[in-house]
Amino acid sequence: MSKKNQHVVPRGDDWAVVGAGNSRATAIVSTQQQAIDRAQEIAINQRTEVVIHRPNGQIRGSNSYGNDPFPPKG
Repeated sequence: MSKKNQHVVPRGDDWAVVGAGNSRATAIVSTQQQAIDRAQEIAINQRTEVVIHRPNGQIRGSNSYGNDPFPPKG
């Protein structure tokens, strides 16, 4: 299984969890919170990031569940 960031995006009147670069949704649920919860489960398992979008498609926020170095390099 490839490690892809999980995006929570609006899909009609529902919300979808979509892996980065995928056209098909991993899950479609009725509320944004349900989609966030499902995306977090996947991201924790894959050690990736959840990107949460607003109803208009703009990015609202993100949470990382990967192996982030602290302090960040740079």
